[in-house]
Order: sequence, then C-alpha cells, then structure tokens
Amino acid sequence: MTDLLFRNDAYQMAADCVIIGHTPEGGLIVDQTLFYPTGGGQPGDSGMLEWEGGLLPIATTIKLDGQVALIPAEPLPMPPVGTAVRQMLDWNRRYRLMRMHTALHLLSVVIPLPVTGGQIGAERGRLDFDMIDPPGDLAAIAGALNSLIQRDLAVTESWITDAELEANPGLVKTMSVRPPLGQGRVRLVRIGKGPDQIDLQPCGGTHVRRTGEIGPMQIDKVEKKGRQNRRVSITFAE
Repeated sequence: MTDLLFRNDAYQMAADCVIIGHTPEGGLIVDQTLFYPTGGGQPGDSGMLEWEGGLLPIATTIKLDGQVALIPAEPLPMPPVGTAVRQMLDWNRRYRLMRMHTALHLLSVVIPLPVTGGQIGAERGRLDFDMIDPPGDLAAIAGALNSLIQRDLAVTESWITDAELEANPGLVKTMSVRPPLGQGRVRLVRIGKGPDQIDLQPCGGTHVRRTGEIGPMQIDKVEKKGRQNRRVSITFAE
C-alpha cells in the first residue's frame, strides 16, 4: 500500500519517497506520495521527480490496487526500483484544483439538488444536477456562492465507519459515484463548524483550509444534459 501523504497535509509541496516498482506501461510505483491520484472527479497531480543524476517530469498520477503510480510526461530514463527520489508537486496547479474542489462543494450547497456527476479542473469545474428546469437567476446563484466563500469558513475532515455511512445515506450527495466502502472507514469533509456548518459529505479529494482561499467565482454556463440533467460550470473570476 502506498502511504498517502496528501491526506495528512494537502499543502506539503515536496517529500522524499522510494521507487518500489515499475508498471508495464511505464509508471513509477512509490512507497509514499504527495501526488493525488485521479479519482472522484479530481485529476491526478503533476510535478517533478528528482534523484541523483536524474530529473523526470510527471504528467499525472493514478491508483493501482492500493498503490499509487506516477506517470512520466516524457519517455526519459526512469529511476530503478529501490531508488530514493524527491517528489515536487506542480503546486500552482494543485492549489487551483484544491480551490476549485472546495468551490464545487459550496455549489452543491447553493443548488441543493442531487448531483449526478462532476469534474474538477484547474481553470473550470462543473457539477451535473438532477434538475428538470433551468436553475433561474444565475447572478443570484453566483452571489450566493461568493457569499459563502467570503464567510471564510473552516474546511475540516473527520472519519466515520462504513456502517455509520450506511446508516446515514443522506450524507451522500452524488448519485453517480458512491464513496468507497470496504476499508472500514470513510473520510468526511466538513465546511463550517457548529452552528456555522453548511456542508458535510464523503470526499477523498484535496481541499483548502478555509473557503476564503477560493477567491471570487463566476458561473460560466449552464447546459442541458439529458432529459432531467443540467450541467453548471464555474470558473475563477480573477
């Protein structure tokens, strides 16, 4: 199993690791990773690996049966198994993904309908809602979203057991993707605390510590996707 360092500190930008395997496709399996692997609508992290005598750009990161593999951006020489290397995140991209991911959680608060899909990007993010009619006043939706951001609410995490999640199905907002069960516990992401709590849902992605870090957002567009699905896309306003 690869140790997921980003779970302990999503703001850590560099760390050492050891190459423990190569995939047939040319990926590098590591013993611990700062790089988030593609999943839950969030793309895998990119960055750089450095070791004595070598430098390798990483294009993305994927999951492999409990392990994590870093995928090189170019067909360059790879460090052999057993090599100690330094991981360095493309921090600007990761931080934008963290801000966007947290903003999409807030969008699911502003539009309190079941979510049928979603995608997080460094420039644009979107949620698909089980929504028959158009959402109405887009300026009002953007205003409500930015109001929550400006409240600078704390974003924290906690864990519950699989059984506790099964007993509280209302915690799951997404209709298309179920939280991974079978590992004994599930991570919850909470926005706000006590009487200021506005959202609580299972999520394995990376988030900012406070909503104020997101910055101003705008509604990019709303698209009809199927008989009763609407796609709402958001972008950074600056």
